Amino acid sequence: MSEAIIVDENSFDTAVLKSEVPVLVDFWAEWCGPCRAVAPILDQIAAENEGKIIIAKLNVDENPNLAAQYRITSIPAMKVFKNGEEIREIIGAMPKPMIVEHLNGII
Repeated sequence: MSEAIIVDENSFDTAVLKSEVPVLVDFWAEWCGPCRAVAPILDQIAAENEGKIIIAKLNVDENPNLAAQYRITSIPAMKVFKNGEEIREIIGAMPKPMIVEHLNGII
């Protein structure tokens, strides 16, 4: 069963930008209640779509340079990368069906 992977400034390039499959990066922080609410939903999406999409979690407090590089101004923020390019952005906590809808055409 697949679940979210943890990425940081050292692993982001390899795990996200060079991935063979699309990667949804969840930009989050420990103190963020809505981030904690969306985490199990993302784990479910990862498990249900193994091999089609990777869910990666990036702590913005521990990786401020990446958060700034990808213009993260509020969290939770999710960005989908494919072939090293950002192709979609999802802002805010939302129910699973809405997140899945945002991923239509990707998974």
